[in-house]
Amino acid sequence: MSPFLKFLAGFRDFCPKLKFHKIWPAFLLTLFLFSCGKKEAPTAGYSEAFKVIFDGTTHFFDRNQPDSAINYLDQSFKKIQEPTVNDQFRFYGFHYVYWQKAKLNYRKALLYADSMLMMAHKSLTREQYAANFAEGNYAKGDSYFTLKQYNDAYQCYFQGYEVAKNYLQQASLADYTYRMGMIMFDQEHYKLAAEYFKESYRQGLSLKEDFVQFYRRQELLDNIAISYRHNGDLDSAVKYFDRGLAYIDANKTKFGNRPTLLEIAKGVIKGNKAEVLILRHQNAQARELLKSSIDVNLRKGGDEVDAEYTEIKLADLYLISNKKDSLINLLQSLRRQLDTIPNEEVEAGWNRLMGNYYYDKKDLEKAIGYTRKYNVLKDSVIKRLSALKETDVNQQLANLEKQDEITNLSNNNKLQRLYLNVAIVCAILLVIIMLLIWRTWRRSKFDMAVVIMLNKQVNEQKTNLEKALDELKYSSQEKDRILRAVAHDLRNPLGGIASLSGVMVEESEHDRDMQMQLALIKDTATDSLELINEILEATQNSPEGFKKQWVDVNAMLNNSVELLRFKAAEKHQQILLTGLDTSLDININREKIWRVLSNLISNAIKFSPVDSMILVRAIQKKDHIVVSVKDEGIGIPDNMKEKVFNMFTDAKRPGTIGEKSFGLGLSISKQIIEKHNGNIWFESEVDKGTTFYISLPATGKKDARKSEDQSEAGMQLTA
Repeated sequence: MSPFLKFLAGFRDFCPKLKFHKIWPAFLLTLFLFSCGKKEAPTAGYSEAFKVIFDGTTHFFDRNQPDSAINYLDQSFKKIQEPTVNDQFRFYGFHYVYWQKAKLNYRKALLYADSMLMMAHKSLTREQYAANFAEGNYAKGDSYFTLKQYNDAYQCYFQGYEVAKNYLQQASLADYTYRMGMIMFDQEHYKLAAEYFKESYRQGLSLKEDFVQFYRRQELLDNIAISYRHNGDLDSAVKYFDRGLAYIDANKTKFGNRPTLLEIAKGVIKGNKAEVLILRHQNAQARELLKSSIDVNLRKGGDEVDAEYTEIKLADLYLISNKKDSLINLLQSLRRQLDTIPNEEVEAGWNRLMGNYYYDKKDLEKAIGYTRKYNVLKDSVIKRLSALKETDVNQQLANLEKQDEITNLSNNNKLQRLYLNVAIVCAILLVIIMLLIWRTWRRSKFDMAVVIMLNKQVNEQKTNLEKALDELKYSSQEKDRILRAVAHDLRNPLGGIASLSGVMVEESEHDRDMQMQLALIKDTATDSLELINEILEATQNSPEGFKKQWVDVNAMLNNSVELLRFKAAEKHQQILLTGLDTSLDININREKIWRVLSNLISNAIKFSPVDSMILVRAIQKKDHIVVSVKDEGIGIPDNMKEKVFNMFTDAKRPGTIGEKSFGLGLSISKQIIEKHNGNIWFESEVDKGTTFYISLPATGKKDARKSEDQSEAGMQLTA
């Protein structure tokens, strides 16, 4: 397997499906996003004391210090004498993000999500309730989702969406479509995921463009691009990656107080864009983007997990570029990072690359060891994702929506009205169906008459077609007769020209130009004579001309090979013959089958390079024998494979040293084999060689005689 194919195989399985901004500041951004819905509720907000605590807690999160953030929050919150509903809601929200994102303790995070919902029910206004209830449900849904309790997760998402939709909470609606986009992406519905991310982006445009919304928008542009990349739309992917980078650069001045976050965001997009550039074979540009991304994320406060993913991409690029030293140095550095920050997907990719590296080094023992580790990790990742892929989120949400609709209908008698309307519609449809049946019955007689008339026309057309086929058969026979007559009349004079020019070429008194012209005449006449012989052969393969006889398979093969060894020797080629283990006679036309074998071996000689090997082998399989002719030649491209057996095919090509090809030999061979009730086929790879097979009935001479004796004995018993 080529290095590029190795890269694609591993890259497809273990490069991260969707790269979100997996950094400590992203936890802070999540908190900001949770709180942004409050801006739509003018009467609800934080107390002045909690605003200070909020800023201090986010300050610690900004600096990759989640433990310090929570300690500061707990100590400071105790000092607030009368916290508002939003103060308490956000207190639980901070704790939820800490356990969900920082500590990955999803069950404990679920408890804090319940606390958030409890505080949402204490909201003072409808707007405050809508914002808090939607956010709490999304948080709870995220915990259920990470715990693989997908049905519960979808129900929470739907409940949050319904409340946010009813009260026009654009921030909550944007969060909902964002989550649906992530789910669709994980289920590999990439086109649908891109549409969800676009919708989330459009919904967020109506919100105030603070840092939170800015960061979410550039992330959505990145996610849209990745969705297009996995859907195969590389041009659209590059377009959205560039939009994301341009959007970040356009806001550098506005959010210059957070340069690290801006650089990290650009690094993530650059790493993702490099994947597309690799697929477009823009390796040099991709390599620079990957190095830039790694350099940013390996800095203090950067996204080291993203750096690991990006280093895997760069290592794959080194592999396909055959830069072995750069590859092993990068993998050794990545090994030290993985020992500190484990990552199952990256670990799998690392083992795959190490296996490829030692495979190229011919150290198969180490290569196999790393490959086995890769397969184990790959199976683990696939198993983890299989449960999500098996769930039908659209069906789940559709079911929830139907349940909600049924509840509403039962509360205001809409369900009864619906049943009444359905009954009316069914009655109308029943009347329409009865009218259609009556109308169809009336038209049936007319249709029957039409069918009879059409049937008569079909019979007449059938008769005309039979006549046309007879005429076509006669025309084909006339064509063959004329072709044979013309070819036969041309063969003798062309044979004379070839012989005379051959004699003249051997004379030494001619000057060089004359010698070359005579040689050209001789080659042209010889090629024309060979073409005429093939035309005569093609027009004479009628069943009546086949006189069969018992022929020893090994003797026939040996004779064919020996006659062509001298031709192979001209290109310093060797022909190796492996015959049947025991002698076997088969009933065939010796001359015709000899021509097939000669044609296959001649083609192998013609299309194989100098100093190559040609293998001829015969084996017996039950009631038939199979003869194969294998070469190490140029092979047959896929676009020519269906044409090689066609007469006068345009798939003919010159030999490896310019030998002529007329495109008739294989067509003639196919006709001969099929008239012997056999088969002919081939297997070929470009630049690796071709193997032609012929299969012939293999009833031995003894078996045939035994069958004849039994038939005669049966006739005598009958008599």
